[in-house]
Amino acid sequence: MPTLETVRGPVDTADLGPTYMHEHIFVLDADMQVNYPAEWGSEDDRVADAVAKLQALAAQGIRSIADPTVVGLGRYIPRIQRIAELVPELNIIPATGCYTYDQIPFFFYYRGPALSAALGAEVPDPMVDLFVGDITEGIADTGVKAAFLKCAVDHRGMTDGVTRVMRAVARAHRHTGAPITVHTHPGSHTGLAVKRLLCDEEGVDPTRVVLGHSGDSNDLDHLSGLADEGFILGMDRFGINVETTFEARADTLVEMCSRGYADRMVLAHDASCYIDWIDPNVLALMTQWNYLHIHDDVLPYIRERGVTEAQIETMLVDVPRRYFENVTAY
Repeated sequence: MPTLETVRGPVDTADLGPTYMHEHIFVLDADMQVNYPAEWGSEDDRVADAVAKLQALAAQGIRSIADPTVVGLGRYIPRIQRIAELVPELNIIPATGCYTYDQIPFFFYYRGPALSAALGAEVPDPMVDLFVGDITEGIADTGVKAAFLKCAVDHRGMTDGVTRVMRAVARAHRHTGAPITVHTHPGSHTGLAVKRLLCDEEGVDPTRVVLGHSGDSNDLDHLSGLADEGFILGMDRFGINVETTFEARADTLVEMCSRGYADRMVLAHDASCYIDWIDPNVLALMTQWNYLHIHDDVLPYIRERGVTEAQIETMLVDVPRRYFENVTAY
């Protein structure tokens, strides 16, 4: 059987079970941890809190989470390894890539393609080697291999930095076959921009791509069009009810299932045990740290409105397994 890399090592994809496809354990600014340590507090306390929340998630029957925390989001695998060892009943699937809405991290700014004009020759992008190495050799010196790629495009659109990261992700995908998750802003129809650059220009198969945060939109025709192209739609922000409501998210999911797209959707919360980018008072309104909304709120709601157990299993089990199994480098 095919295997998949997790923080604790490879697992058989048949053992993934119910999977939430977009859950952060921590979202951090590394500079702030160094320069504002009081905000982070005790490392042991943070780890213990994460372990308790993930154990509660596993107790609900979830067996795997895909954690798209990459460069730009404070990824630190040794901390996640420590947590994974304390929650062995939950598979934590790590990612590689780079998260930005605008410019690339300064480390890469004067490396790679930006130097091509000055040097009079094409300069390879070191991000590609970083992403490929994370997948084939392991992240830093941890031995943990990434299983998928992550990039982002938000309301600012395809800035130079976003474009460069997305092309690097596409090239790492072609080299390794690892699937891709893209943070999108569906209100700006950025899924169409992903199709143009990632698929039409860079040759990525849309069936290998999750368009994250698609559930932020209730534009059913737009979502249906993306699903018809082959994309997997991330209905992955249950519990974040700032720009929309729980009912709007859930009703969109129900209607997309009724249109026959259960096999083109995955579920999650985009939750985090701790996030240092948002004022704690605002974060409390978002209930961002709660991984249990789907089990406690969403599934009862959509069952009452006609979503079948087979459709729920498709979204939680079959689509994630298919996404991670169909790995072909080209």
